[in-house]
Amino acid sequence: MTQLKLDTDAKITWCPGCGNFAILNAIKPVLLELNDEGILPLENVVLVSGIGCHAKIVDYIDINSFYSIHGRTIPVATGIKLANPELTVICFTGDGDAYAEGLDHLIFAAKRNVNITTIIHNNRVYGLTTGQYTPTSPTNFKGKSTPFGLDVRPINPLDIAFTSGATFIARGYSHGIDLLKDIFKKAVLHQGFSFVDVLQVCVSFFNMYQYYNQNTYRLEEHDPEDHDAAYEKIREWDYNSNDCATPHIPLGIFYREDSKTFETNFLNSGLSTEDRDLEIKASLKSYL
Repeated sequence: MTQLKLDTDAKITWCPGCGNFAILNAIKPVLLELNDEGILPLENVVLVSGIGCHAKIVDYIDINSFYSIHGRTIPVATGIKLANPELTVICFTGDGDAYAEGLDHLIFAAKRNVNITTIIHNNRVYGLTTGQYTPTSPTNFKGKSTPFGLDVRPINPLDIAFTSGATFIARGYSHGIDLLKDIFKKAVLHQGFSFVDVLQVCVSFFNMYQYYNQNTYRLEEHDPEDHDAAYEKIREWDYNSNDCATPHIPLGIFYREDSKTFETNFLNSGLSTEDRDLEIKASLKSYL
């Protein structure tokens, strides 16, 4: 592997034990490996992040990057991909970022099969603002905004992505860096909308390491091209169970299919280059 390390001079300010370290230390060797293999030159990669603790990851990787506003990583990444389809665009976004403010963008990117990779840092809490509940927080989660709990069930983001049409769906965990690297590499190489939900533990405000360590297991003998089997596995855990008796949180690649990408449809739409540029600008303006 090349001697490049992709490190920057930025001081890492995540809390000790934060699951973000695993994501950082998984994506860097994947990008270096793809570069060394001649598959993906580093200069052709663009990272996009949103708002939250996760967003700092682009400060720590010496690659082209773009900070977006809260909930808007996916439309920005879509605009970059449409403007230059030769680029590989990777979104880093949080569960609050992607599943609250940005949920509509996630649904439509999956529906359109935009050829980008979206990696969700899902700690199931707003960590940067010190502990409010998010769309994936379990029922009766007690945090800064809900000190007595709230009787609201969490969403299953994999189910939403699957129903919306995502062509690559996976789940990782910040205590499994080898699996993360395998998932990230396959997600980046996939032609279409790649959706990776990472159970990224926030040790300061919602430490789930013990629960996940007791309950997660790696998918074995699972065919990700089997639509029905993927649906069954995606719904095996509803992000709300508190039963630690048996492992029941599957990790790995749930679903994968080959399908025409959004930019292929867009580029073959018959529009001139100038008209396509105007369409891209209009789309971004409506998103932002």
